[in-house]
Amino acid sequence: MIYPTRRAVALAAAGAPVALLLGLLTPRLWVTGAVWLIFVLGLMLLDALSSASRAEADLALDLPASLGMGRSSEALATARFAGRPPRRAEIAIGESPLVRTEPPVARLQFAGAEATARLTLEPRRRGLSQIGESWLRWTGPLGLTWTQIHGEAPRTVPVLPDLEGVKAEAIRLFARDALMGVKLQLDTGDGSDFHALNEARGAIDPRTVDWKQSARHHKLLVKEFRTERNHPVIVAIDTGHEMCSPLDGAPRVDRAINAALLLAFVALKTGDRAGAYGFDARPGGFSGVVSGAAAFPRLQRHLARLDYSEAETNFTLGLTQLGALIDRRSLIVIFTEFADATSAELMVENVTRLLRRHVVLFVVFEDPELDAAVRAPPDTAEAVARAVTARGLLRARQVVLARLARLGVQVVEAPAARMGAALIDAYLQIKRAELL
Repeated sequence: MIYPTRRAVALAAAGAPVALLLGLLTPRLWVTGAVWLIFVLGLMLLDALSSASRAEADLALDLPASLGMGRSSEALATARFAGRPPRRAEIAIGESPLVRTEPPVARLQFAGAEATARLTLEPRRRGLSQIGESWLRWTGPLGLTWTQIHGEAPRTVPVLPDLEGVKAEAIRLFARDALMGVKLQLDTGDGSDFHALNEARGAIDPRTVDWKQSARHHKLLVKEFRTERNHPVIVAIDTGHEMCSPLDGAPRVDRAINAALLLAFVALKTGDRAGAYGFDARPGGFSGVVSGAAAFPRLQRHLARLDYSEAETNFTLGLTQLGALIDRRSLIVIFTEFADATSAELMVENVTRLLRRHVVLFVVFEDPELDAAVRAPPDTAEAVARAVTARGLLRARQVVLARLARLGVQVVEAPAARMGAALIDAYLQIKRAELL
């Protein structure tokens, strides 16, 4: 495809006032306008013929096999010319509803026959995204015409939960020299399962001394315990419309899936079992309870299939169904969001039912927009109204969370960036306290 540039349009339009003026002064000179247009068209034809050949151009895209929700990835666009290349060119990639491309148009400078542009792909939602429809265009020596070619056909790239981020966070939390958070090396020293007898070193708890074995071996031996294992940990994720609202550039449900994957990974690594469940207006699928790190991909696939919903969450139906699916005392981790007193009341009522048999960990994300509205300077009446409304919502939220805590629910409220560490910390405290 060949079409005019802005410079060509401006050049053609520049002759119109002159031709009009000459036509008014001397009617016989009205042909000046036509002559000017023919002259500009001739320059455009010369520019197009002098431009790099379309037949010698090639555009290739190197796309990642998959994208992680909440994590930017990089795509490489490479333009090659078999013959003489242009001095500059532009590459554009068609945007997908699921993925945003930055920059929308990338500019190339040719030092040789090949030039490469790096494009940032920012996922907006999970799903199968069609990426790769691309265009390459360049101007002739005079800059009057664009020559454009169409690149490869679109390719399907899945947008999945941020597995790389989960792995990085897990490695950081498992590191023995971690400066923040709770160390995860809790196999020994905590819990009530007898592990081994060791010779006493340093300060000891007298209750751990095995006096009979100490007398037999003529040295002081203490019992070493380890954390109990094989407890079911069920992550239940609300996928209703409140959880599909954005939080720091990504839907809350995707933030919840990343935190749930991290918790499941840690639970499986420390010897517990894990399962995943989704619900909104109707109960979603249940992955079943799995054990061992080799079963982690099964939970990944199940959580990746959780879809976005615009429906109101039915806590009664969703949590009742979950309680019927679990036949053993478990740690149930509920990721949800609430905005009104009615839904909060139904939520508290159904969480209370789960507490009769299970340990419940209730997880909500801090809302930076509400905090920013409360802290904003009251410069205008609109700012004051926003601050009052935000403060009321935050106060109602804290009342609900305090009520849950009084009932015996373990509550975690943290920013999205620190949710993983806060969630693992709460999980390990529950294991230490032997609540399961």
